[in-house]
Amino acid sequence: MQILTIVGVIIVGLITGTVTSLIGASGVCVVVPALTLFFGLNSHLAIGTSLMVDVITSIVVAINYFKHGNVRLQASLWITVGSILGAQLGSHWAGMINDASLSMIFAVVLIISGIATLKKGVNNHFDSQKGIHFKSSFTQALLLLFIGAVIGVISGLVGAGGGVMILLAIIFILHYPVHQAVGTSTVIMAITALSSMIGYARQGNVDWLMGVLIASGAVIAGIIGARYANSINEEKLNRVISWIFIILGFIMIGMRLIH
Repeated sequence: MQILTIVGVIIVGLITGTVTSLIGASGVCVVVPALTLFFGLNSHLAIGTSLMVDVITSIVVAINYFKHGNVRLQASLWITVGSILGAQLGSHWAGMINDASLSMIFAVVLIISGIATLKKGVNNHFDSQKGIHFKSSFTQALLLLFIGAVIGVISGLVGAGGGVMILLAIIFILHYPVHQAVGTSTVIMAITALSSMIGYARQGNVDWLMGVLIASGAVIAGIIGARYANSINEEKLNRVISWIFIILGFIMIGMRLIH
């Protein structure tokens, strides 16, 4: 591997780690386009490799959030279980369907969610005591299991959106405070990405060397970014998350229109 290639993939990793640490989202929107457009990997190999990077980066970032007391898995346990099962199905079905329409719909939802989050504000919206709650704990568990499964299937199919969708579910359904939502979604994303990556690895669709190089940059940026994210107040982090949602949505639409 040439020096310029090594430097290039590490830079991709730095950007990926920043995205993951700030919003608890998958860096696939950075990794997959970079690997396919600039490094010549096919889409399946790029997705599998990006999932490997997600696993490593998410674990490192999650540890930082956990140290600050911003990981809260109990209420989101069923989302985690559902996402693991869904990711296995999605990775098994990968390549069997056209994901263009799905990505466009998700991009639009991402933009709308970013705008809604930006307008509502932390104090009026993110109340950990609110959210969707049923009298029956069984019904509540089924809802969260279903949401997790849907997220897992989509993540397994296209390697994209898992972290962001988990974050959205935790914010808009469980109504965790922003720091706890990001920390918790990062833990769940690590587990979901691992489940998806196993499916891709079984098919030989992971470039381990390139994944390690990208992950090295992502870990450095992830540690720095997580410290910054945990140190700023909820309102500022809310604005950062909102704008990143909006920007990622437009990037996804732009990529689809170009292709």
